[in-house]
Amino acid sequence: MLRKGETICAPATSAGGAIAVIRMSGPQSFTITERVFFASDKTLDINKQPGNMVIHGEIRDGLEIIDEVLLTVFRAPRSYTGEDSVEISCHASKYIITRVLELLLRYGAIAALPGEFTQRAFFNGKMDLSQAEAVADLVASSSKASHDIAMNQMRGGFSAKIAKLRSVLLRFASLIELELDFGEEDVEFADRQELMKIIMEAKGLTDDLASSFSVGNAIKNGIPVAIIGKPNSGKSTLLNALLNEERAIVSEIPGTTRDTIEDTIIINGVEYRFTDTAGLRDTSDVIENLGIRKTHEKIGQSSVVLFVDDILDEAGPINRRISNVRDILKGSGTSLIILINKSDLLSSGGVASLKEQIITQEDELLLFISAKQRTGLDELRREVDDLAVKKKLKSDDVIITNIRHYEAMINVSKSLGRIISGIDEKLPEDLIAIDLRQAIHYLGEVTGEITSDEILDNIFRNFCIGK
Repeated sequence: MLRKGETICAPATSAGGAIAVIRMSGPQSFTITERVFFASDKTLDINKQPGNMVIHGEIRDGLEIIDEVLLTVFRAPRSYTGEDSVEISCHASKYIITRVLELLLRYGAIAALPGEFTQRAFFNGKMDLSQAEAVADLVASSSKASHDIAMNQMRGGFSAKIAKLRSVLLRFASLIELELDFGEEDVEFADRQELMKIIMEAKGLTDDLASSFSVGNAIKNGIPVAIIGKPNSGKSTLLNALLNEERAIVSEIPGTTRDTIEDTIIINGVEYRFTDTAGLRDTSDVIENLGIRKTHEKIGQSSVVLFVDDILDEAGPINRRISNVRDILKGSGTSLIILINKSDLLSSGGVASLKEQIITQEDELLLFISAKQRTGLDELRREVDDLAVKKKLKSDDVIITNIRHYEAMINVSKSLGRIISGIDEKLPEDLIAIDLRQAIHYLGEVTGEITSDEILDNIFRNFCIGK
């Protein structure tokens, strides 16, 4: 996709604001700008201006004034792309934006493809590939948590870990390659005990990064939380209370919810996707059974399950229903919060008595709430946040949100595992060297030191135009 020698242009801001920014980058940026931009200070020469400078003036087509604008000048290599670049801040009229772009194209620029500015930044060494991918994640971020993860990656947090790991492996790879050159002399340049220690540490780091993907991907796309339970237990009322709006239909008629209803909630800067599901029960209703089947699907896709029962039933049936939910969740790794709803209908003594009778397991939470009266919901929000994010991650953790990075870490871990086995079994140096080279290769794929045009095209075509 890289079009060397061409000067590209595109709008860099979305519609809806008062000001639009049109970005141009490439060797002809200043020459083209001189044809259409006329500075208020007529003594200014664009080609002689230093970088990082803002100039007031007009965009003209011949004698016709298109708009009064601010022109920002960036000189290579101190620009986003590493090339000579300009940004034109004009009024956000569709007509003005179109006319300015038409002028730039008329005098030699070409329309930028999706992600082409960031792709040039990558090829010009302004960022590595994982940082470039973080740019797209930053633009798409919809919560503080997803923003923070993308910002950390864009600033090189993930790249720094990969670079350090790759540097250590390269050092040992070179020593083992040296041993192969002196194969007949039976020399050992790479200390096997030190190599084993380094490989074990590297594998631990790689496994930690890979395991962070499940949480990181959920934070990036919204952590899924399923609200399940028997009909009329208050699931829809709970969803409405959490959303502060009447999103789901609430009725005393059992089986009202026959399809899943989903909406998002931000808790402590993290986006959660709460899903109200069809009530779990035996029924001959074909449509309701389809809804119950969807409930089981949502349970399997969720990070947290909120099982809602109501306080009007005896402890025995509640415990049986909880046991059935445990069977559904078995082996899934999904966190379970048991919510006993309608607690406002019992005295505090009655609540305490029922609480003693309900059987919970060590990794489960039991909360008493009233969705209708909206009591206990603040504690519920805190517990959901703790289970889904805080207890799984430390504040300084590097988190993987990209499937390509996750697959690379899995491949690196497998290669390092074979090296550990090879050292234990005293395998020949050439076999250990193969696995070392593979691990180094996969790490290089993450940062773009080793990659293919197909991978690059796939990454950058998913960007928005202007970025």
